[in-house]
Amino acid sequence: MARGNAKRTAKAKTAAPKTMLGKAGAAKKKVKPIELYYWPTPNGFKISIMLEECKLPYTMIPVNISRGDQFKPDFLKISPNNRMPAIVDPDGPGGKAISIFESGAILQYLGRKTGKFYPKDERARVEVDQWLFWQMGGIGPMAGQVHHFKNYAVETLTYAIKRYVDEVNRLYGVINLRLKDREFIAGKYSIADMAIVGWANGWERQGQDINQFPHMKRWLETMKARPAVKRGMTLGLELRQGIDMKDPKVQAVLFGQRARSA
Repeated sequence: MARGNAKRTAKAKTAAPKTMLGKAGAAKKKVKPIELYYWPTPNGFKISIMLEECKLPYTMIPVNISRGDQFKPDFLKISPNNRMPAIVDPDGPGGKAISIFESGAILQYLGRKTGKFYPKDERARVEVDQWLFWQMGGIGPMAGQVHHFKNYAVETLTYAIKRYVDEVNRLYGVINLRLKDREFIAGKYSIADMAIVGWANGWERQGQDINQFPHMKRWLETMKARPAVKRGMTLGLELRQGIDMKDPKVQAVLFGQRARSA
């Protein structure tokens, strides 16, 4: 994470919060930073990219999902689904703090708050919304299943791997056709692109050949060349170093959860 005026409140290895201030100026007026509850994953990247693109001041609060931070009572108050990312905006509607979970909802909120990357025109907004929800219900979950069965599962399940690799391949085809005659997913750059890029960037781990999807490849290169996307997708990567995803204790936290009583 390279920012000219970024201020770190603690060394990364302590997994302590980090405060970032947008290049446009650390503020003409003093604004309390948005609290970003985050771990460096494709879902986390969606929000770090948006915050960077909007040049909003924010504090990154690591949620180490391999250790179970997402199940702590304090985080549960913010994200009742025990999933990151989540935010707390001290300057919410009416000037009062608001907490938001679910990455799609956060993107929409930040788009409305800033008036950026989320059009006000209803027709254009629907265009963005349908591709945002396509990511939320399609390429995100399906690519996540590939990551699980291909890279993390303790036993090789050929049927499961093929099932999800094939479905991701189909979804890549959808993106590729969509981008045949437009620069970005919804025409203009939007939160829909931010939602997809982190997942699309994992094409190799998903058993795909990006060269089979030339329009998607061009889009992905365009996205990754944006400075804010670079910053958003490198935020906190050092936090994942040394974590063994096949460690039984880590897998029990990530993949062994069932309903919890109140």
